[in-house]
Amino acid sequence: MSRIWYTRCPAPTPFGIAAQKGWLQQEFAADGIDVKALQDADDVLIRRSHFTHSQPWSFRQGGNIPALWARAQGSDTRLIGLSWVDEFQALITLDRQLDATPHALAGRRFGLPRNTRANVVDFHRATALRGFSSLLDVVGAQFEDIDLVELPHTPRGLEDAKPASGAPLGVWLDAQRSHEFAREAEALLRGEADVVFVKGATGLDIANLLGAKVLVEIGAQSNRALHANNGTPRPLTVDAQLLRERPDLVERVLARTLAAGDWAETHAAEVASYVAREVRSAEHWVERAYPGGLHRQLAIGLDPQALAALADFKQFLFKWGFVATDFDFDAWVDPAPLAAALERRNALAGSAV
Repeated sequence: MSRIWYTRCPAPTPFGIAAQKGWLQQEFAADGIDVKALQDADDVLIRRSHFTHSQPWSFRQGGNIPALWARAQGSDTRLIGLSWVDEFQALITLDRQLDATPHALAGRRFGLPRNTRANVVDFHRATALRGFSSLLDVVGAQFEDIDLVELPHTPRGLEDAKPASGAPLGVWLDAQRSHEFAREAEALLRGEADVVFVKGATGLDIANLLGAKVLVEIGAQSNRALHANNGTPRPLTVDAQLLRERPDLVERVLARTLAAGDWAETHAAEVASYVAREVRSAEHWVERAYPGGLHRQLAIGLDPQALAALADFKQFLFKWGFVATDFDFDAWVDPAPLAAALERRNALAGSAV
C-alpha cells in the first residue's frame, strides 16, 4: 500500500492542525507513502468513508456521532485517541421576553433539524437533540414540556461534490458548504420555531448575527460528562486493517498528532488562526467559543472520564435510534498505539536533553 487516507471534520482537533501544517505528508514522504484527504478522492464511495469509515488504510478525527454510527454499522475501526475541547453550546431565541424556566418554555416550539437526503446518520439532528436534552436538564424542564418541530433541510453532500476549474475537491466543498446553522437561523427568522440549539464558533457567530437571546449555555451544566455531544469528545479512529498490518505507521501518525498538541500549547494566536480556517469562522468567535484556552485543550489521549462520557453518549444515541445496533465500547478502544507513540515521544525528549 502506497497511500494513507485521512479525514477530519471542520473542528478544532490536533489531527486537523497536523494535517494543515503538512506534518502527515512530511512524516511519510521518505517512505514513498502518499497521504491524501478523503474529500479529494474522485470516487464518491471513498469520499463517503468520511461517515462510514469503510476505506482501508484511513484515519478520522472529528465529530463522534459518525464514528460511533460507523462502528455500530459494522465498520472495522479502532478508537486510538480522544481530544476534548469545551465549546459554546446554547439554546437561543429571538423572543426577548422568553425566560429559561420550565413554565416559560412549556409548549414552546424547539426546532429540530432533519436532513431529508441523509443516507448516513443524521448527525446534525442528533446533535441538536442532545443539546436540547442537556440544556433542558439545566433549567429543570423535560422533553414532554416542549413542542419539537421538524426543520427539514437538504444540505449539499459528498455526492454533489465535483472539483470546479481544476481546484482540489476540498476547496470546492469549502466554497459550497452553507453555514452550519443556516436552517436554524431561517426557522427563527420565519417564526417556524421559538428556540434552536447552536454550538461552537459558528453557533456563537450566528447567535450574534441574529441578535438572539441566549437562554442557557452548557457552561451552566456542572457535570462535565453531560457536555458530551458530537463535538465533545472528538475521537481519533483508524481502520483496523491498517492497525493490524502496519502498527508502526499508526504509531507515527499518533506521534505527529501528539506533536501538534504540544505545539499548540505555546502558539495560541496561530491555533486560533488554524481553527478559524478549519471551522470557517472569524478568529474573534473562535477565541470566544472555546473557553479555557483553546491552545491548551488540543492534547490527544485516552482519558478515562472522556471515554466514559463518550460511552454514555453512545447509549443516548442508541436510545434515540441514531445508532441502531449497540456494540462493545471497551473492545473498540485500543490503547496500544497511543502507548507506543508516547514512548517514542518520551524517548526523543530524553535524547534531546
